[in-house]
Amino acid sequence: MKKICVLAVLAAATQPALAVDIKAGDWTVNLGGIVNAYYTGVSCSGGEVGGLALAGRGLGCGGEDRRTTIGNGLLPNALTAGVASTQGGFDVKAVIGIYAATATDSAISQNSTVDVRQAYFTFGRAQLGTFKLGRDYGIFGASAILGDMTLVGAGAPVQATQRGRVTLGHIGAGYSYLGTYGQIAYSTPSAAGFGLDIGLMNPVADTPVVAGPRYTSKSTPQAQARLRFESGDFKAWASAKGQRFTALSAGDDDLTMHGVEAGASLQMGAVGLLLNAQQGKALGILSDADQGDVRTRHYLGQATVKATEALKLGLNYGRSENREAGPGTGGLKSNANLTAGAYYALNSVVTLVAEAGQTRSKSFGGAVARMNGASLGGIIFF
Repeated sequence: MKKICVLAVLAAATQPALAVDIKAGDWTVNLGGIVNAYYTGVSCSGGEVGGLALAGRGLGCGGEDRRTTIGNGLLPNALTAGVASTQGGFDVKAVIGIYAATATDSAISQNSTVDVRQAYFTFGRAQLGTFKLGRDYGIFGASAILGDMTLVGAGAPVQATQRGRVTLGHIGAGYSYLGTYGQIAYSTPSAAGFGLDIGLMNPVADTPVVAGPRYTSKSTPQAQARLRFESGDFKAWASAKGQRFTALSAGDDDLTMHGVEAGASLQMGAVGLLLNAQQGKALGILSDADQGDVRTRHYLGQATVKATEALKLGLNYGRSENREAGPGTGGLKSNANLTAGAYYALNSVVTLVAEAGQTRSKSFGGAVARMNGASLGGIIFF
């Protein structure tokens, strides 16, 4: 698998190593992207669990007992363009990434909705570090999703999101989504294996799914930071984020979102291990404050093994749980997903993927919903 392309598309901390390089004077223009498609089939059973219950019929099976989609996995289709140069002693880069979905519910309507997740530029020097300005993925949660084996697959094949968008991997069942923000960020050079990423993000409003919006962003920016360490095949990280939300209704209390994260990964020959944990107030199940003033925890554990040079096998388990039954939860206590996957590198650009797993959602009242799912397909990085 071309992991460097995945890093370019998601992390976007450095100029992507794309397939086509065009030299034009002092500039190098890069062009590349991703295309993927997966046959996903799911069946849902069990009780009715409210809120963002990923295993419920409403989200997991798109309102049915069983459903099939041929669409994107966790990654969308992407076309990414970048330029790089050295000007006035500074390394200067810029990236624009345009993303689109594969599956829709119509055979004749236009599939023209695009998502410009990335539009930013960077400048820096080896001893100074790198500054980034523009729209890009967040810092908090980046290490978890980049290390998730289902990044190049589907993970939890939630049907309600796959049609017109993507599956969820372990988003909402292992970690909260890292999000995309307008931002000004800075990354230090590495020193003895340590580095620091800090950023001010454009303040966002809450993104509730169950109830109506309760908060606005006003003028206080969101702050995110990550301390990272790398030594050989060992990586560790600790992250934090926070933002002040202002209540829309008079008499309601304002909300301060805050979260912390810690994790590590280790590659020991053919065996890879990863652990990540997040907790905080108003982290949400899927995105910032999507359940309001609720304390949430997310856990992800993973083990992979390279059975051959081309074939990687893996098993991972993620769980997201609410600590209290606030109004925005809709009664949801937890989502959990167990996925087993096989990832076969057909060549240097194409990876074929087969995954199977179960997602469970529980309510504070004791109801349990189950979604059994399987995915088969492939992805190309070019």
